[in-house]
Amino acid sequence: MSFVDDPNVRAFRRRHGGDADLRRQVDALYDVLTGVLGADKLVLKAGKLGALKLMRSRQLSERILALHKLVFEDPTLEKAPGRTEYREELRAIEDELANLMAQRTVEDTIERKINAKMMERHQDYLRDLRLEALKEDAGPETPATQKKLEELQHLEATGLAASALQLLRPSSLGQVVGQDAAIASLLAKIASPYPQHVILYGPPGVGKTTVARLALESAKQTAFTPFNEDAPFVEVSGSTLRWDPRETTNPLLGSVHDPIYQGSRREFAEGGVPEPKLGLVTRAHGGVLFIDEIGELEPTLQVRLLKVLEDKRVTFESSYYDPSDPNVPAYVKQLFEHGAPADFILVGATTRDPEEIDQAIRSRCAEVYFEPLRQSDVERIVAQAAGRLGATLARGVAALVAAYTVEGRKAVQMLADAYGHALQRMGVPAGRAKVRIDQADVVRVIEAGRLSRHTPVRASTAREVGKTFGLGVVRYIGSLIEIEATAFAAREARKGAVRFNDTAGSMAKDSVFNAASVVRAVAGIDPTDFDLHVNVIGGGNIDGPSAGLAIFLALYSAITGTPLPQDVAVTGEVSIQGRVRPVGGVNEKIYAARQAGMRAVLLPKENAREIHVKQQGIEIVPIAHVREALSFLRPRARRKAVR
Repeated sequence: MSFVDDPNVRAFRRRHGGDADLRRQVDALYDVLTGVLGADKLVLKAGKLGALKLMRSRQLSERILALHKLVFEDPTLEKAPGRTEYREELRAIEDELANLMAQRTVEDTIERKINAKMMERHQDYLRDLRLEALKEDAGPETPATQKKLEELQHLEATGLAASALQLLRPSSLGQVVGQDAAIASLLAKIASPYPQHVILYGPPGVGKTTVARLALESAKQTAFTPFNEDAPFVEVSGSTLRWDPRETTNPLLGSVHDPIYQGSRREFAEGGVPEPKLGLVTRAHGGVLFIDEIGELEPTLQVRLLKVLEDKRVTFESSYYDPSDPNVPAYVKQLFEHGAPADFILVGATTRDPEEIDQAIRSRCAEVYFEPLRQSDVERIVAQAAGRLGATLARGVAALVAAYTVEGRKAVQMLADAYGHALQRMGVPAGRAKVRIDQADVVRVIEAGRLSRHTPVRASTAREVGKTFGLGVVRYIGSLIEIEATAFAAREARKGAVRFNDTAGSMAKDSVFNAASVVRAVAGIDPTDFDLHVNVIGGGNIDGPSAGLAIFLALYSAITGTPLPQDVAVTGEVSIQGRVRPVGGVNEKIYAARQAGMRAVLLPKENAREIHVKQQGIEIVPIAHVREALSFLRPRARRKAVR
């Protein structure tokens, strides 16, 4: 009997031979699951689910149980399937495994797409990094910008030499002429442990700006100075300072740059962060802020400047500022929350009268007055300027220049023009030969510039009836006011008329009526018996009562026929009682009288203490009443008391 026909073998096959296909099916499912999960992950997963021992079992039922746990991820399953349940259990496992494979296929597809996109983005990112690196190496320059830079550098290299004003400008306080008292006063206020804000008053061209700049340098040299060696001197003109009430532009105090309407730097524009722009008051921190023509500042800006002077700090506000925004840089937060420092000394200069300056500013500032330059001062300035130019002056050149200007700056300009004419006349100087400036060179400048004498000599030794010289002042520059009057008997008694220039102003017209009353009181003559005509030669506007004494003398002379000397100038307000009241600007008026060749000046006695300029070559006569003026002006042989 063969082995195959053995009944025991047949019984074994009946019992176990049908499991061979199932075993192969289970092995195949394990292979598929291994392919889906991976061998390492399969072992880890089996360990977590408690199926590792079942996987390695020889019993088919235990292996199917392990497969079920792995596929369905069910660690609670403990009962192995029976023989009759094998095929049904395997079909369920196959269906679930098919779902896993489909899910894994989809996940793999998506992952490949994601990887592709990530690689693409990665390449773009790398490309951007390379471009940024190239830009950093090359900078923002292009051939066009490089060309413009070369043009700019060429312009810088081919600049002109120093201008005449730069060359001839004083480089030390000792070179400033005619302002010794003003310089001493300014240094006392600036070169101190406790410096003060200062306003400089004076006519144009006398050195206010130059002295302010040099005073700071001088103050730095003192042992007790509060200024550091690098203390800034910030200079600006009040006539050019403009600001926007909406605070979008304010070069003096600073402003906030609106990121929406004005635009801003990229790092601020992206987050809408407002950027404060610091002003001149912060640039001048620790130094001097010099405002030329401070009287031209707008009133609102003056008020805001006062606030900065008191707080020594500038504050900024913006509706776009968000303190909780993490994109706001620390320095922007500092400016918005604490402001910017602005501790400086204000030095303002103006040609206006003190009464025209805002009283709030005046109350916080000391005041220094610069004097008009005398003719001798202008001559010294011309001589110094000639030395700096390396030129010699012919006799009378400095005096000729001084006759046509009282401004140091204008005198220097005239000399520079004359220097140019001398160069043209002489040709290029050979070797080190100096240029000689003659009077003819200055005359050519005068003719080309249509210049006229600043204060022509009007004084004479003759006497005239109905004519006198008053004195006025405009922006610290004195001038003569030539007044004449004539009187005719009226056609009818007590019906005389008075005529006067309308252009002279209402205050001057009031002075005429006051003078007529004083003439009646002093001379006992009724002016209404005469037709009177008072004329201000030149037609200027007289803004003030200081011409009252001159008008009175002209009327008195015309009515009484008394001749008046033409080498005496007068100033003063006249009351209807005949008293001579004080007026302003007496020093400037005296200077103008001296320039015009006057022998004497009559002025109110109350102004005598104000005279602080050197009076050489002119007599100063203080008077309190018009009778004193008449007594002084009468011819010496005929002087007598006036009723």
